[in-house]
Amino acid sequence: MQPKAVSPWAPFKYEVFAVVWTATTLSNIGDWMYNAAAGWLMTNLTSDAFVVSLVQVVTTLPLFMFALVAGVLSDIVDKRRFLIASEVSIAILSAIFAAMVWQNRITSASLLWFTFFIGVANALTAPAWQAVVPELVPWKVLPAAVSANSVGINISRAVGPALAGAMVGPLGIAAPFVVNAVSNFGSIGALVWWREPKGQTSALPVEPFGSAIRIGFRYAINNPGLQGTLIRSVAFFFFASTYWALLPLIARTHIGGGPGTYGILLGAIGLGAVAGAFVMPSLKLKMGPDRLVAAASAGTAVALALFGLAHEPVVALIASFSAGISWIAVVATLNVSAQVSLPDWVRGRGLAMYITVFSGAMTLGGAIWGQVAAMTGLPMTHFAAAGGMLLAIPLTRRWKLQTSEKLDLTPSMRWPAPIVSRAVKANDGPVLVTVEYRIANDKDRELFLKALHRLRKERLRDGAYRWGIFEDTGDPGRFLETFLVESWTEHLRQHERVTNADHVLQQYVSGLLTGEAKVTHLITPS
Repeated sequence: MQPKAVSPWAPFKYEVFAVVWTATTLSNIGDWMYNAAAGWLMTNLTSDAFVVSLVQVVTTLPLFMFALVAGVLSDIVDKRRFLIASEVSIAILSAIFAAMVWQNRITSASLLWFTFFIGVANALTAPAWQAVVPELVPWKVLPAAVSANSVGINISRAVGPALAGAMVGPLGIAAPFVVNAVSNFGSIGALVWWREPKGQTSALPVEPFGSAIRIGFRYAINNPGLQGTLIRSVAFFFFASTYWALLPLIARTHIGGGPGTYGILLGAIGLGAVAGAFVMPSLKLKMGPDRLVAAASAGTAVALALFGLAHEPVVALIASFSAGISWIAVVATLNVSAQVSLPDWVRGRGLAMYITVFSGAMTLGGAIWGQVAAMTGLPMTHFAAAGGMLLAIPLTRRWKLQTSEKLDLTPSMRWPAPIVSRAVKANDGPVLVTVEYRIANDKDRELFLKALHRLRKERLRDGAYRWGIFEDTGDPGRFLETFLVESWTEHLRQHERVTNADHVLQQYVSGLLTGEAKVTHLITPS
């Protein structure tokens, strides 16, 4: 019997999610008013396609530069307090920028710098905002909650630019920036009201910042589900960045419109995304995540081609609506794929990897396609991006999405604490852990080695930095697994990071053995 799709409204049954969603959506409306007004303001300051595209570049560049740092912080500090401090900083920066626009003191350079610094503050909050979603709803509702957040962003995208375009005429170009500064107080208020649920606490000290970054990278390298998500993200966002970076010029030079036209095109993207969100759950059940992303990528290629052909508003509106439907299908699917591949202890860092790749592809793509447009014109640029998007579909087919969706990534807490005969200091190390195995019979050798190489990824994900497996040449059936960990405390963290899915693998290995595995811990003498 085919499972039923979770209703898009299911997350809103939970009060905390509904309040946070509403507040962040209102705040995002201000952000999109800012983005639309900034893009249009730059076309008033310069007609250079490359400089105009830099607004998109400096908006996403901070995510690429600082998302990983933000992800580490969201894993090792109180996420709620961290978000409150960051949102207050965004409100202050936005207010200063609005005041400068009001006084006509903005140049192309200062517009780019302010956009960059506000982007830095936003980048610091991005992983934490995504990491708190599983704390707002039950796990079974998580995909619907992620989609609802995408809908909120796209409602903001539909409403914000239209409001900005409507305000600029009667109230002046500074008005959208003022509204943006005020809108951040909604998010601040929701965060002050919310109380983060108390989860499982560890008696171990907080991870050092440098170690947390290294372990985050090792985790990503050894997580196939996250790897596939990152590769598919690059293939989509690099080409999709084209229309985001060049849409102000399409509205102004190809269609001959004003800020209202630009706002309407951005709004059409948002409306398309909202419409796509309501059909996406059933499409995902019928097609699966991989085919859904492939179909949405093809839809984006069609939208890019239409943008290249657009000389009338109606063609650009159709392209924008198609782009919005495709955008939410890909973004929500990739986001869920990243979320379900991550246990809680590394969720902020893992999502930061996804955000870094997403923003890096958008930043690089915006800069490259802006330069291409300056040399070859807008139509050829969009046609080239459409062709690249279509080519990427078969080239990335081997990397599957949401492969970890059915895995239980909660901590198993079944790895016995190591036995010591003397006091060991927290920072003593490196620690060499050895596990001696004896397989039941020789016919299990290949099965055992395959399982051990799967176990290797688990050891490296959870904190080991070197791993090996050795076979005794003088005693058939005897194997020795070894792995190195930076410190004694880091090895104790390994015990807390083993998931129930990892425990299933360990039980399978135990079933191939004669007797129990023998574990020893050796530490570098101080």
